[in-house]
Amino acid sequence: MTDNSATLDRLKNRFDPQAAQDMDDIFQFNVTDDEDYYLHVQDGTLGVHHGEHDDPSVTLAADSTTLKGIMSGEIDGMHAFMSGKLKATGNLMLATKLSKLFPKE
Repeated sequence: MTDNSATLDRLKNRFDPQAAQDMDDIFQFNVTDDEDYYLHVQDGTLGVHHGEHDDPSVTLAADSTTLKGIMSGEIDGMHAFMSGKLKATGNLMLATKLSKLFPKE
């Protein structure tokens, strides 16, 4: 399937460096029907990498449709988590910062 690249490009464009000041965290995305990737947010910068990180701060697992919806703001992340469409492990409070790091377009 591999249409992650368009989603990742949109994320890069929406990234808010101000919201990422003083952060050094890894957001791992395990996509059940596509390639895994992770975001390295560090002191106002965003690194996007394919694959799996050795020691992520938080890991989010879902299918590509759910992740795209969450990242675009069309799906509420908390609702997806509570309904079982999104699984999260690690620093769950960090996952709540995604909407500030990537504000709606």
